[in-house]
Amino acid sequence: MTGPAGGDPTGPASDGDTERRALAAIHAITLRLEAGRRLAPPATTQLLRSIVEATVTLFDAEASSIALYDPASGQLVFQVAAGSQGDGVVGLAIGPDQGIAGYVFSTGQPIALSDVANDARFGREAAEQTGYVPRSVVAVPLLDDEGSIGVLEVLDRRSQAAFDLRDIELAAVFARQAAVAIRASRLERDAAALLASALTTIAGDGDADVDAVVADAVATLAREDDGALWLLADEIARLRAADPGELDLVRELLAVLVRRAERTGDARARRRPGR
Repeated sequence: MTGPAGGDPTGPASDGDTERRALAAIHAITLRLEAGRRLAPPATTQLLRSIVEATVTLFDAEASSIALYDPASGQLVFQVAAGSQGDGVVGLAIGPDQGIAGYVFSTGQPIALSDVANDARFGREAAEQTGYVPRSVVAVPLLDDEGSIGVLEVLDRRSQAAFDLRDIELAAVFARQAAVAIRASRLERDAAALLASALTTIAGDGDADVDAVVADAVATLAREDDGALWLLADEIARLRAADPGELDLVRELLAVLVRRAERTGDARARRRPGR
């Protein structure tokens, strides 16, 4: 049947067809995003705050903070802080090569200083803006596969003891946990890019196959750092049509794989030198 009432099935897609395709894309992408969120550890400000609170406790420090690089502004922005002297730094933005934090971020090298005031890299002006000028600091980069994404700083032990190499190693452990959390948060940013790309394609081409568009976007994500996670999320999203019995089987199989992975990890840890 042709004409305005029924539409021509061989002709260009109508506005209604495009809208339905757009809604289908949103639905498909939302399923994948939700599956990815459930598979990934939480990457929230609350988690990052718990990391700096833990470093304050471990080092008995006056303050600890995490600054993250913001590509939009090209600056390091202090996101979270803890300790009696930490609150003033939250929200402060500095150049990616400014001060001790900028040095650690730009070089990817950790540092421990017992007398920051006499170090040429120290940014006193920025420190004064926070209302607290530290005496000593240990700073380590937050690193992922693409390089440095931020800096963890710990300021002034209350015991007055100087920071040393062991403190750098301990701080690096917390920095790695923060980097993992931040990497997991990329799921949300990637999903936003995925959604924009899919909708742009569908809006520009009424004949676009929604499933193909989404599959291509997910395949692109699969080539990134979190690719394995996205592929697993994609498969789990497809399980929405499974019956309860099939889902129970999937859960049982995953439980077996998790237990096996845990045993393998424990065995590897025992075989490490020095353990």
